[in-house]
Parts: sequence; structure tokens; C-alpha cells
Amino acid sequence: MADATQSSPSSPAAPSSFDEVFCGLLPRLYRRAVMLAGNRHSAEDVVHEAYLRLAARPQRFLAHPEPYAYAFTAILNIARDAYRKDRRQVLVDEVEGMEGAGRPGAGSGAAARPAAGGGSWDGGVERRHAEIEAVRLLSRLSHRQAGIVILVDLDGYTIDQAAQIMRVHRGTAARHRARALTRLRAYLVETQQGRAGR
Repeated sequence: MADATQSSPSSPAAPSSFDEVFCGLLPRLYRRAVMLAGNRHSAEDVVHEAYLRLAARPQRFLAHPEPYAYAFTAILNIARDAYRKDRRQVLVDEVEGMEGAGRPGAGSGAAARPAAGGGSWDGGVERRHAEIEAVRLLSRLSHRQAGIVILVDLDGYTIDQAAQIMRVHRGTAARHRARALTRLRAYLVETQQGRAGR
């Protein structure tokens, strides 16, 4: 009977180590999922779906030399699939409301000015504003371009590492990143010119 009690704790140990590793990555995965999905609710769905997919084969996740990279790839794929699925569904009543909402960014400049002027802590408002701005900018890119930009420019991976994580050739990753940065720069220039024209 002692053997039965000793063997039962060992069986939950494998899932708990998966859970421990995954939960250790959760804050970082949620931040990246928000950047890919565009909002917090969709990001929660994406991370939950990634958890379910990875939990189906925990040994692959745990055996990977970089569990974050493995989980990020799953999140990127799920976010891309969700985007493709949502893109096919258009609600006609909301199209008119979406055209004018959020595009000019009327409140975005005003929120950043007070925090930028002082060196004191603002309660996280400036960081949150930066995150919202990053999500807005990344939403203008394809998922692959956004993934490369997140891995290289936000997470600090090299182009070679990002290409390996994304399972593309190094040249493809570099091209996606270059196109993404060009697109972002052009958008920022256009935005600056639009604000100067007001």
C-alpha cells in the first residue's frame, strides 16, 4: 500500500513541471499575445488555446531547449489562425462605427505628454500607453512580420534565432523584418505629417 501512495505523487509531478514552466512564462506570453491579437480578451483565448495544445504533448515542450520560443511559436500560429477566421466575418453594422473610431488617436498624444515631462513614477500609465501604441503599430503588420519584430526587437533574439523559432530561412526572416520596419516607419511618417497638417 505504501508503494501505491508513493507512485501516485509521481504521476502528477510530470504535469506540474509542465505547469510550472508554462506558468513561469505566462506574463511574457500574455504580453506578446496581446501584441499579436490586438486586445486582452483575444490574447487570453490565444494563450489558453496554446496551453491546451502544448499540454497535449508536454514532453515536446519540456524537452525543447527554449520553452518560451516553442510556446511563442504556438501562440503566433493560433493568433494567425484566429485573425484569418475573424477576417472572414464582417459585421455590417460595425463597419461604419469602426471607420472613425481610434484611427486619429486623439487621446494618445495627450496621455503621453504629462508622463514624459516628469521623471517621477506615473503608476504605469506611460508603460501602458507604450504597450497600447505597440499593439496598434503591430496590428498593421502581417502575423509573420509582427512575430519577427517581437522576437528580434522586443525579446532580443538574433535574426538567426528568430528564423529558427519561426521555422523560416534566415533571409526570409530578415526580409520580413526589413519590410515590417519600413512599413512602420512609413506609417509613423504619415502620422506625423497628418498631425502637422492639423
